[in-house]
Amino acid sequence: MGAEKVYEGPITMTRRGVGFFAIEGTEEDLLIPAEWNGHALHGDIVKVAQAGMYRDPAGRMPPRTSGKVVAIVSRSRETFVGTLVEEGGQVLLTPDYKKMWVPLVITERGNAPLGYKVLVRMTGWAADAPYPEGVLEEVIGKAGLHETEMRALALGQGFSPDFPPAVLAAAEELKRNGRALLEAGAAGRRDFRTTPTLTIDPVDAKDFDDALSVRTLEDGKTEVGIHIADVSYFVKPKDAIDDEARERATSVYLVDRTIPMLPEVLSNDLCSLVANEDRLSVSAVFTLDQEGKILDRWFGETIVRSGKRFTYEEAQGVLNGGNGPMHAELALLLTLSKKIRARRQAKGTIEFDTAEVKVDLDPEGRPTAIRLKERQDTNLLIEDFMLIANEAVAEHLSKLTDKSGPTFASLYRIHDTPDADRIENLAQFLRVLGYDLKSTAGRVTGAELNRLLEKVKGTPEEYLIKTATLRSMSKAIYATKNIGHFGLAFEFYTHFTSPIRRYPDLIIHRLIKAHAGGQKVSLKEMSDFDALAIHCSEREVGATDAERDSIKMKQVEFLAGRIGQEFDAVISGVTDRGLYIEEKETHADGMIAIRTVGEDYFDYDEKHYRLVGRRTKKVFQLGDPIHVKLIAARIPERELDFEPAT
Repeated sequence: MGAEKVYEGPITMTRRGVGFFAIEGTEEDLLIPAEWNGHALHGDIVKVAQAGMYRDPAGRMPPRTSGKVVAIVSRSRETFVGTLVEEGGQVLLTPDYKKMWVPLVITERGNAPLGYKVLVRMTGWAADAPYPEGVLEEVIGKAGLHETEMRALALGQGFSPDFPPAVLAAAEELKRNGRALLEAGAAGRRDFRTTPTLTIDPVDAKDFDDALSVRTLEDGKTEVGIHIADVSYFVKPKDAIDDEARERATSVYLVDRTIPMLPEVLSNDLCSLVANEDRLSVSAVFTLDQEGKILDRWFGETIVRSGKRFTYEEAQGVLNGGNGPMHAELALLLTLSKKIRARRQAKGTIEFDTAEVKVDLDPEGRPTAIRLKERQDTNLLIEDFMLIANEAVAEHLSKLTDKSGPTFASLYRIHDTPDADRIENLAQFLRVLGYDLKSTAGRVTGAELNRLLEKVKGTPEEYLIKTATLRSMSKAIYATKNIGHFGLAFEFYTHFTSPIRRYPDLIIHRLIKAHAGGQKVSLKEMSDFDALAIHCSEREVGATDAERDSIKMKQVEFLAGRIGQEFDAVISGVTDRGLYIEEKETHADGMIAIRTVGEDYFDYDEKHYRLVGRRTKKVFQLGDPIHVKLIAARIPERELDFEPAT
């Protein structure tokens, strides 16, 4: 096993302890056999030496280029949430994290009962030990209870519902002095308090990041202001609240609660653009012609007073009815937004418009209904104006950063062009379903993707194709080097519109102020932007996973009382292990194990995304509708098992 060059990077682990390590410029990842994984865990940064061809003693896989972990540089996570169990005289943590391939031995358990969910910190893993060790940090509660499971989901991704003492103390200080601070901060700002201003948010929103003002100018042009809560006025670099907000990087939205980035006195009070109250904001103000084209733009500190808090449904009702509070303003904003959107679509912005799942809960947290959120004109209106603000601010800061020299930096929200292999795979997948995606050497345009998405509207496979197309895209991330945003077809893009719930937006506000002559952003702080971009991107993934898992848990819980019932579904995935399906009523994912597919031996036809019966020639293909029976619902694992209904 002659070791060659040593590489450093993240490792991907399977449940069997087998790893995979990607080397830039090579097509196939290195296989890291379980016996050579060096106790690496999923996502760890490791050093790997090439180790020649590996031949599986069990013969389950063909020979493959392999590697050996020679050092663990850093762990991807140090805390784990799971359930305490006893096995072989030891107390173990069975982790909830599905990519954690081993349990942890609990060396300090305290009085935590077996069967309870706990938070454990990994303390080490001896070279000759089968499992790592950990100490208990928090007893969350009895497994299976709603409160326990929701808190466990957040803690499992590193988001604590509780703020540390220093942040609580700072929040108390703001409760005492915040009003005086707010009044003192009004001086010298551009005043929009007499300009018609409104907010439009979900019915259950408690914090209002953004407001829109609109007025017709004497020359017939329109001035639209996108006013964003000025968190940066209250939260200063390196204070206790800032340190915690930076660490969290984002708020987390579970099915029944928000785990906020900022204390409530800021998110729900001093910074929230509530109706009929003076509030400080940072604004992007545009002069638009009748076609919604930008003629002039201004960025800076403002003071606003929202005249009306609309829900999306209320604003839509006013527009549909043709009258009501602020009808003229809403109608003008809607007209402009439609023209802005049409121009964006013509440029090649990809219109995924994927519906979100909404779970209704009773007071005890039990799911009572699961449905898709409806996107109306008012949702799109807000989205259109937030997008032009984010785009314009990114371009504004890019120009100022270039002028300020090489030591200046900004943060961008970038979206790379899709990987060529993924696009080729998507095109092949679509051909199986009867659709043609025009691509050249794995390159595809946003306009071509839009043609596809328009073509599948209203078809049984619409949701499936949207999902598959979305999965073929690169992930949007934060970065200091701007490469544009493929999905939006924007040359410049950043996040400016949600500083109550996203830390990068707070940084952008500070940069706008700094370039306008306000408090400078230090060169030291800007030198940390690369690391900050990576951190915020990672925290966003963790928050998204927690949010998705909370929905999955409630979908499984909702269906757990309906075992034995039959459902309509669509085949959403095909593997050698069986079929993945999406149940149409709740959009819950489930699996049909290959042994229960039918009374035949089924071969996996990878090229055509299907299972084919050897004797019956029966075919189960990706995208096919299928009638299924629910046979098991495992709430803790968030998994559903189905079989074809006879």
